[in-house]
Parts: sequence; C-alpha cells; structure tokens
Amino acid sequence: MNMSLLGRLPMPVKLGVPVAAGLLAAACGTAAGSTAAGAPASSGSTTATVIESHHGSAAPFLTNASGRAVYLWAADSMNKSMCSGACAGAWPPVTTMGKVTAAHGAKTADLGTITRSDGTKQVTYLGHPLYYFAGDSGPGQTHGQGSDSFGAKWWLVTPAGAKITAADTAASTGSSSSRVPAASSGSSAGGSWG
Repeated sequence: MNMSLLGRLPMPVKLGVPVAAGLLAAACGTAAGSTAAGAPASSGSTTATVIESHHGSAAPFLTNASGRAVYLWAADSMNKSMCSGACAGAWPPVTTMGKVTAAHGAKTADLGTITRSDGTKQVTYLGHPLYYFAGDSGPGQTHGQGSDSFGAKWWLVTPAGAKITAADTAASTGSSSSRVPAASSGSSAGGSWG
C-alpha cells in the first residue's frame, strides 16, 4: 500500500477501544433502573426498597413504593423461593441491594430477605418471598392475581401477610389505587401458605 495513502487514513485505534467498550456494555446490560424482566432494579445501598399497602377492590394489598403489586406464590415455603429460570422471568423476584422498609400499612418488622441461588437478596413479607408479575405494566395493575402459572397459584398479599384469593377487579384495569393509611403500632399475625 502507498505510504501517502496511509498517512491520510483516520486512526480508529484511539477512539475504537472506548467506543467498542461502550457498545459492549450497552449490548450486555439493561436500561438503567430496570431488569431484563421489566421489574424495577435495586439502586444500591443508599436507596431503601419500600413495601407499602394500597387499597384494592377485594382488600388492601402490598406494593412497592411506585404502587406496583407484589405477589406470593403458593409453591414457595417459609423463607424459600421455588421460582427460578422461566418462572423468575415471568414473575421477577422483588430484590434489594439496600435496606428494606415499610410504609402506609405495611410493617417493617414483617419484612426480611432471603438469598437466592444467584446471590441476589429477595424481599420477604412474614416469610413469603415476594414477586412482581411481568404482565403488570404499571402501578395499580393486578393481572397476575389468581394465576396458576408454573404449577401453583399466585396471590396478592395483605398487610397482615395473608393471601388474597378474591379477584381485584378495580386494580386489574390499571386504575391507580390509593395508599392505605399507616397502621397503628403492633405486629401482624402470620399469613397462610398455599
């Protein structure tokens, strides 16, 4: 090749490595603030994960701070998640990297975490591992209520930790539900499984 032609070519090496690294990171990662399954991502140790209660047509139910419904799965046992792989894709676990707190009717003393097989911390409520439903696209939606996908029922959870087995017709339409006022002091009784 002619040396005069080489002198006129741009030098992509200087910019190529940073650009390639940025493209690789973008291709391998997900959008900031979300996971591949569409659930809100934990944002680090300085931001708490908040579980609170909102009114539903059947009963008050637990949500995250944005009003997104959380569910329990009848196949789980006390402080043990049985949902992984495709199940966790459809029913993303509620995870945290920081402190877990309660508001608006939920109780901090009833919250906990378990360590999943991938090392993430999943939020529990009175021992129930909590999940989002990928079919709920926003606050107030409860499209997963009563589903029997993956071999067992999925239920909304009351602030007392019990499953709600009635349909939540008002919330399943996507209407935003109002928060339940903060409860008086005291610990709630354990909920039932299955």
